[in-house]
Amino acid sequence: MSKLSSEDILKLARLARLHLSQDEVLQYQKELSSILGYVEQLDSVDVSGVEPTYQVTGLTNVTRTDELIDYGVSQADLLKNVPTKEGAYIKVRRMI
Repeated sequence: MSKLSSEDILKLARLARLHLSQDEVLQYQKELSSILGYVEQLDSVDVSGVEPTYQVTGLTNVTRTDELIDYGVSQADLLKNVPTKEGAYIKVRRMI
């Protein structure tokens, strides 16, 4: 089982820009070491014959062809309802 040292926890805290008390360092040292020990159990799992995958749902990126639908309203008719326009575009205030 991997046991993290106090220095390891302090380094992780510094990288995460966290300020930890000594009690928190001891708490996280125990908890993270326990988590790493649990994850290390995966090394003993027999995965021979298992095909690698990036997702497990069976779903794929299904695409469809674009279909043009005419709603009977022109762009010019829609632009009549906007308060400010510039050419064929709706003009809005600059956002930062």
